[in-house]
Amino acid sequence: MNALMKLLILAPCCFFFIALIKLLYDYLWIPLRIQHMLNSQGIKGPPYRFIHGNNQEVTKMKQKALSKSVGLTDDLFPKVQPHIYTWTNRYGKNFVYWNGARAELVISEPELIKEVLKNSEQIFQKKQPSDIGMKFLGNGLIFIEGERWAKHRKLANHTFHGESLKNMTPAIIASVETMLEKWNG
Repeated sequence: MNALMKLLILAPCCFFFIALIKLLYDYLWIPLRIQHMLNSQGIKGPPYRFIHGNNQEVTKMKQKALSKSVGLTDDLFPKVQPHIYTWTNRYGKNFVYWNGARAELVISEPELIKEVLKNSEQIFQKKQPSDIGMKFLGNGLIFIEGERWAKHRKLANHTFHGESLKNMTPAIIASVETMLEKWNG
Protein backbone atom coordinates (compact mmCIF):
# COMPACT_ATOMS: atom_id res chain seq x y z
CA MET A 1 0.00 0.00 0.00
CA ASN A 2 2.83 2.38 0.81
CA ALA A 3 4.49 1.78 -2.60
CA LEU A 4 1.17 2.37 -4.36
CA MET A 5 0.73 5.73 -2.60
CA LYS A 6 4.26 6.76 -3.58
CA LEU A 7 3.51 5.82 -7.19
CA LEU A 8 0.25 7.78 -7.15
CA ILE A 9 2.09 10.85 -5.88
CA LEU A 10 5.20 10.40 -8.05
CA ALA A 11 3.40 9.97 -11.42
CA PRO A 12 1.56 13.35 -11.38
CA CYS A 13 4.69 15.07 -10.06
CA CYS A 14 6.71 13.65 -12.98
CA PHE A 15 4.09 14.75 -15.51
CA PHE A 16 4.01 18.22 -13.93
CA PHE A 17 7.80 18.45 -13.97
CA ILE A 18 7.98 17.38 -17.65
CA ALA A 19 5.23 19.85 -18.58
CA LEU A 20 7.10 22.63 -16.74
CA ILE A 21 10.34 21.81 -18.57
CA LYS A 22 8.51 21.78 -21.92
CA LEU A 23 6.88 25.15 -21.12
CA LEU A 24 10.20 26.75 -20.17
CA TYR A 25 11.90 25.25 -23.23
CA ASP A 26 9.23 26.46 -25.70
CA TYR A 27 8.49 29.84 -24.13
CA LEU A 28 11.85 30.88 -22.69
CA TRP A 29 14.84 28.93 -24.00
CA ILE A 30 13.96 28.86 -27.73
CA PRO A 31 12.92 32.56 -28.01
CA LEU A 32 15.99 33.74 -26.10
CA ARG A 33 18.22 31.55 -28.27
CA ILE A 34 16.61 32.92 -31.46
CA GLN A 35 16.98 36.48 -30.18
CA HIS A 36 20.66 35.88 -29.37
CA MET A 37 21.32 34.37 -32.81
CA LEU A 38 19.61 37.25 -34.63
CA ASN A 39 21.38 39.87 -32.47
CA SER A 40 24.72 38.27 -33.33
CA GLN A 41 23.82 38.68 -37.03
CA GLY A 42 23.00 42.37 -36.54
CA ILE A 43 19.22 42.05 -36.44
CA LYS A 44 17.96 43.89 -33.38
CA GLY A 45 14.47 44.40 -32.04
CA PRO A 46 12.44 44.84 -28.88
CA PRO A 47 13.36 42.29 -26.21
CA TYR A 48 11.34 39.11 -25.80
CA ARG A 49 8.92 39.03 -22.87
CA PHE A 50 8.02 35.66 -21.36
CA ILE A 51 4.96 34.00 -22.94
CA HIS A 52 3.31 37.13 -24.45
CA GLY A 53 6.33 38.43 -26.41
CA ASN A 54 5.69 42.02 -27.49
CA ASN A 55 1.90 41.72 -27.73
CA GLN A 56 1.25 43.99 -24.75
CA GLU A 57 3.47 46.73 -26.22
CA VAL A 58 1.73 46.38 -29.60
CA THR A 59 -1.69 46.68 -27.97
CA LYS A 60 -0.68 49.81 -26.02
CA MET A 61 0.80 51.43 -29.14
CA LYS A 62 -2.33 50.67 -31.19
CA GLN A 63 -4.66 52.02 -28.49
CA LYS A 64 -2.60 55.20 -28.23
CA ALA A 65 -2.57 55.65 -32.03
CA LEU A 66 -6.32 55.01 -32.33
CA SER A 67 -7.10 57.54 -29.60
CA LYS A 68 -5.80 60.36 -31.81
CA SER A 69 -7.86 61.74 -34.66
CA VAL A 70 -6.70 61.28 -38.25
CA GLY A 71 -6.64 64.08 -40.80
CA LEU A 72 -7.11 63.64 -44.52
CA THR A 73 -3.47 64.46 -45.23
CA ASP A 74 -1.99 62.47 -42.33
CA ASP A 75 0.32 59.53 -42.92
CA LEU A 76 -1.77 56.46 -42.06
CA PHE A 77 1.05 53.96 -41.50
CA PRO A 78 1.91 55.25 -37.97
CA LYS A 79 -1.80 55.04 -37.11
CA VAL A 80 -2.48 51.57 -38.55
CA GLN A 81 0.79 49.84 -37.63
CA PRO A 82 2.32 52.02 -34.90
CA HIS A 83 4.54 49.23 -33.57
CA ILE A 84 6.12 48.58 -36.99
CA TYR A 85 6.58 52.33 -37.55
CA THR A 86 8.15 52.90 -34.13
CA TRP A 87 10.44 49.89 -34.24
CA THR A 88 11.55 50.61 -37.82
CA ASN A 89 12.68 54.06 -36.67
CA ARG A 90 14.33 52.62 -33.56
CA TYR A 91 15.96 49.39 -34.87
CA GLY A 92 16.32 50.03 -38.60
CA LYS A 93 14.71 48.60 -41.74
CA ASN A 94 15.15 44.98 -40.65
CA PHE A 95 14.22 43.89 -37.13
CA VAL A 96 12.59 41.09 -35.19
CA TYR A 97 9.67 41.33 -32.81
CA TRP A 98 7.71 38.71 -30.88
CA ASN A 99 4.12 37.60 -31.43
CA GLY A 100 3.86 35.51 -28.30
CA ALA A 101 6.78 33.09 -28.41
CA ARG A 102 6.99 33.28 -32.22
CA ALA A 103 9.60 35.56 -33.76
CA GLU A 104 8.43 37.73 -36.64
CA LEU A 105 11.13 39.14 -38.87
CA VAL A 106 10.30 42.46 -40.53
CA ILE A 107 12.25 43.16 -43.72
CA SER A 108 11.85 46.57 -45.38
CA GLU A 109 14.74 46.60 -47.86
CA PRO A 110 13.36 45.89 -51.37
CA GLU A 111 16.41 43.93 -52.59
CA LEU A 112 16.41 41.71 -49.51
CA ILE A 113 12.65 41.13 -49.87
CA LYS A 114 13.17 40.02 -53.49
CA GLU A 115 15.95 37.65 -52.46
CA VAL A 116 13.91 36.13 -49.63
CA LEU A 117 10.82 35.62 -51.80
CA LYS A 118 12.77 34.17 -54.73
CA ASN A 119 14.76 31.71 -52.62
CA SER A 120 11.96 30.70 -50.26
CA GLU A 121 9.02 29.91 -52.49
CA GLN A 122 8.06 26.75 -50.57
CA ILE A 123 8.15 28.55 -47.21
CA PHE A 124 5.75 31.37 -48.11
CA GLN A 125 2.65 29.53 -49.18
CA LYS A 126 -0.76 31.11 -49.60
CA LYS A 127 -3.12 30.79 -46.67
CA GLN A 128 -6.36 29.00 -47.25
CA PRO A 129 -9.27 31.41 -46.91
CA SER A 130 -12.06 30.97 -44.42
CA ASP A 131 -15.55 30.28 -45.73
CA ILE A 132 -16.48 33.94 -45.23
CA GLY A 133 -13.29 35.07 -46.98
CA MET A 134 -13.99 32.75 -49.89
CA LYS A 135 -17.56 34.07 -50.25
CA PHE A 136 -16.33 37.65 -50.03
CA LEU A 137 -13.29 37.42 -52.33
CA GLY A 138 -14.26 34.47 -54.54
CA ASN A 139 -11.95 31.90 -56.05
CA GLY A 140 -9.70 34.33 -57.91
CA LEU A 141 -6.01 35.04 -58.33
CA ILE A 142 -5.45 35.56 -54.61
CA PHE A 143 -6.30 32.00 -53.57
CA ILE A 144 -5.44 29.74 -56.52
CA GLU A 145 -2.06 28.11 -57.15
CA GLY A 146 -0.17 26.15 -59.79
CA GLU A 147 -1.25 26.11 -63.43
CA ARG A 148 -4.58 27.82 -62.69
CA TRP A 149 -2.67 30.69 -61.04
CA ALA A 150 -0.32 31.01 -64.05
CA LYS A 151 -3.27 31.12 -66.48
CA HIS A 152 -5.19 33.72 -64.43
CA ARG A 153 -2.02 35.77 -63.85
CA LYS A 154 -1.34 35.87 -67.58
CA LEU A 155 -4.87 37.16 -68.26
CA ALA A 156 -4.66 39.76 -65.47
CA ASN A 157 -1.19 40.87 -66.53
CA HIS A 158 -2.50 41.90 -69.95
CA THR A 159 -5.28 43.92 -68.35
CA PHE A 160 -2.92 45.92 -66.13
CA HIS A 161 -0.20 46.42 -68.75
CA GLY A 162 0.82 50.04 -69.29
CA GLU A 163 -0.63 50.25 -72.81
CA SER A 164 -4.01 48.90 -71.67
CA LEU A 165 -4.11 51.42 -68.82
CA LYS A 166 -3.20 54.31 -71.15
CA ASN A 167 -6.33 53.60 -73.17
CA MET A 168 -8.45 53.78 -70.01
CA THR A 169 -7.00 57.13 -68.81
CA PRO A 170 -9.75 59.36 -70.30
CA ALA A 171 -12.48 57.19 -68.77
CA ILE A 172 -10.75 57.25 -65.36
CA ILE A 173 -10.37 61.05 -65.50
CA ALA A 174 -14.03 61.51 -66.45
CA SER A 175 -15.13 59.22 -63.62
CA VAL A 176 -13.01 61.07 -61.05
CA GLU A 177 -14.27 64.46 -62.24
CA THR A 178 -17.89 63.25 -61.96
CA MET A 179 -17.24 61.96 -58.46
CA LEU A 180 -15.58 65.22 -57.37
CA GLU A 181 -18.53 67.24 -58.73
CA LYS A 182 -20.93 65.11 -56.68
CA TRP A 183 -18.82 65.57 -53.57
CA ASN A 184 -18.54 69.34 -54.02
CA GLY A 185 -22.30 69.58 -54.53
